[in-house]
Amino acid sequence: MSTAPVVVADDSVVEKRLDDSRPAGWWHLPATTTVLGLIALVFFGPRGLPGAESVYALARETDLNPLGLVPERVTLPSQGGAIVLSVLALAASAGLWVLQARQARPSRGVRIALIAVFAVAWVLAFMTWVISQRSLDVTTLLQGTIVLAVPLAFGALSGVLSERAGVINIAIEGQSLFGAFGATLVGSLTGNVWLGLLAAPLVALIMGAAAGALRGRLPGPADHRRRRPERPRHRRDLVLLRHRDAGQPRAVQRAAARLPTLRVPVLADLPVIGRVLFEQNILVYLMWIIVAGLTVALFRTRWGLRVRAVGEHPKAADTVGIAVNLTRWKNVLLGAAVAGLGGATLTIGTGVAFGEEMSAGKGYIALAAMILGRYHPVGAPLAALTFAFADSLQRAWAPCPPPRAGSPSPATSCSCSRTWSRCSRSRAWWAGCGSPPRTGDPTSSSELPPPRRAAQRRRVPSSPGRGVPHRVPSPRGAAPHVALRPPGAARSSPPEPPQ
Repeated sequence: MSTAPVVVADDSVVEKRLDDSRPAGWWHLPATTTVLGLIALVFFGPRGLPGAESVYALARETDLNPLGLVPERVTLPSQGGAIVLSVLALAASAGLWVLQARQARPSRGVRIALIAVFAVAWVLAFMTWVISQRSLDVTTLLQGTIVLAVPLAFGALSGVLSERAGVINIAIEGQSLFGAFGATLVGSLTGNVWLGLLAAPLVALIMGAAAGALRGRLPGPADHRRRRPERPRHRRDLVLLRHRDAGQPRAVQRAAARLPTLRVPVLADLPVIGRVLFEQNILVYLMWIIVAGLTVALFRTRWGLRVRAVGEHPKAADTVGIAVNLTRWKNVLLGAAVAGLGGATLTIGTGVAFGEEMSAGKGYIALAAMILGRYHPVGAPLAALTFAFADSLQRAWAPCPPPRAGSPSPATSCSCSRTWSRCSRSRAWWAGCGSPPRTGDPTSSSELPPPRRAAQRRRVPSSPGRGVPHRVPSPRGAAPHVALRPPGAARSSPPEPPQ
């Protein structure tokens, strides 16, 4: 009997057609960039200080800068520079209009290049307007961005691993908190920060498995559309219980351990990007390695193909023999371990002792970064860098009073920004910033509301023979108390407060 395949003569011919139709929302991106460019041109340019200068510090004397290719300082006129950069952003927006209008499917590289030009020009226009009469160390700003982005990037990568397998994991916050606790506890008990680094993903992985077991089971192929996200509340409660009962007596009393900084000898001396990329701890380098490895594994290996098949069409994957539940379990546990590394960044990565609220919602911000990055191992860290850059700007440039006569030199960086943010509603805030508040300033001490009383009068029901309750003034700084005086007794005069 012949085993040759049978060819049917009347097989239908498969035709491939290229869809050149323009998407319905092609104008959304150009319209958004145009509105943002007009906002920059209207607010950042004309509202700048005329005659003021904005200084960007780029390089240092010790940097590897042959022939001075990168200038140490770049000075721009605040008003004129903001206007020019805003016009450049509008020009990039016009290029997007032309590209989107002429071609139904524009080139991806040209589109990304125009978006990058617009973003850089808009951010520089904003920064030039903000740092009028001051200077900004660009390297310090970017270093702060990397430090703030590492826990967000690890959390976003954890979400990508779970989401690609078809599981919505909103427990990134709890997993990061467990990683931070495990790193601090093990590193403090053993005195070895490297053991704490190894313990962070292991503790988060164990707690991720426990949470999955408590939940019952991960969704199978039949209930893929009805899957429920994991609830992280019990994880946070458990880690706080362990922190109060087990870890706190010994871990908090010791000095917080910190991972050493690993410096690449030559590359770390490059201007601007040298200390940002090549003078960090091992967690920063590990983040770049995980981003590259996860991108290759998801889109260039058989494992990644199976994971994406389970996440996109679990019934079809189950039909061809792929273990859907097992694949999802593996990805959820792997994502928990990655989130634990992000938690380790909060403690041993920065040398800060463990605290109950130290994650401060970073797990949910990482979830938003994952969605903004379109569930991609490269897009999610880029979104995390965007959020971290905004946070770094907020930390570096708290509102600072305008310079006046007798105030610090305007050419220096805004060193009083943190003092202003701490004591702006205090009577002596001007002691750290250099000049007193003006009349009519909403932060002036004369216009501040009176402080609340530290303690309210305690009401004691009066009865015959028990006396009448009255309030006895206490010395300044002490809480008032209630005493009893006999009925009919004269009210004593309050004592003079101590000078």
